[in-house]
Amino acid sequence: MDATYVGIDVSKDKLDVHMRPSGEAFAVARDGKGLRELVERLRGVSPTLVVLEATGGFETIVVAALTTAELPAAVVNPAQVRYFAKALGQRAKSDPIDASVIASFGAAVKPEPRHLPDDAARLLAELVGRRGQLVEMLTAERQRESRATNARVRKSLKRHIAVLEKEVATLEGDIDGLVRASPIWREKEDLLQTFPGVGTTIARVLLADLPELGRLSRREIASLVGVAPFIRQSGKWKGHSKIAGGRSSVRAAIFMAAMTAASRNSVLREFYQRLLAQGKLKMVALIAVARKLLTILNAMLRDKKPWQPA
Repeated sequence: MDATYVGIDVSKDKLDVHMRPSGEAFAVARDGKGLRELVERLRGVSPTLVVLEATGGFETIVVAALTTAELPAAVVNPAQVRYFAKALGQRAKSDPIDASVIASFGAAVKPEPRHLPDDAARLLAELVGRRGQLVEMLTAERQRESRATNARVRKSLKRHIAVLEKEVATLEGDIDGLVRASPIWREKEDLLQTFPGVGTTIARVLLADLPELGRLSRREIASLVGVAPFIRQSGKWKGHSKIAGGRSSVRAAIFMAAMTAASRNSVLREFYQRLLAQGKLKMVALIAVARKLLTILNAMLRDKKPWQPA
């Protein structure tokens, strides 16, 4: 029998589904009833793989429903699917067409199914994400306060800032309690923080948004985060390598740690200065530091060993 690959285009309210090679397509609501219908229909065909794009969290409940029903689900980077569609010459775009392209991508690339994290891991990811949202709001409100000239407006902004600061503190307490309640997370957090430049916030972003850390090869983890360079070459022409895709929240955290490490960590500072001396641009050198830092952290968790400078 032919292997069956299913592509699902996820939107806020509905799910467009396409099966390959049969070509069967249908849509269900992204609610409890729709998810039950989706699971029942897919169980009937025993798919080899169900592929969804990461869509800012809308896909999470779908993946949870599929995985708890023991259906193999993989979440892929939307940028990869877009490049794949371009390679196919697919310019038309609609939700059903996107589902068809995702199914074809799954059949061609065969991404690894994602294992459903436990309830505590999902909760941690949501708490860390919510803290990030509040911090962004705080930054925006503080900028507005610095520009405000009217006294009543400034008072309103100060009241809102105080509320946001209190909520951030509450969330950080919840995150702390959740992490400290888990022996595994506590061990991982403590290990990560032995590396100069990795503090509590960065360590917890990694725990929440990069559970694969310590379980993949250095190339795989760099590609997953989006700090692996892509070679652009054709014949004798060779363009500049670029980074793209990956998990933006993790990449931002790694860059923050890299900037600190490039000035304070003896090993990475020497590495950074050596690249600059070779004529590398500062950003190129910083990306290399971020990639090396990620490789080190991956090895630390893999080997369960704290940072030990050579």
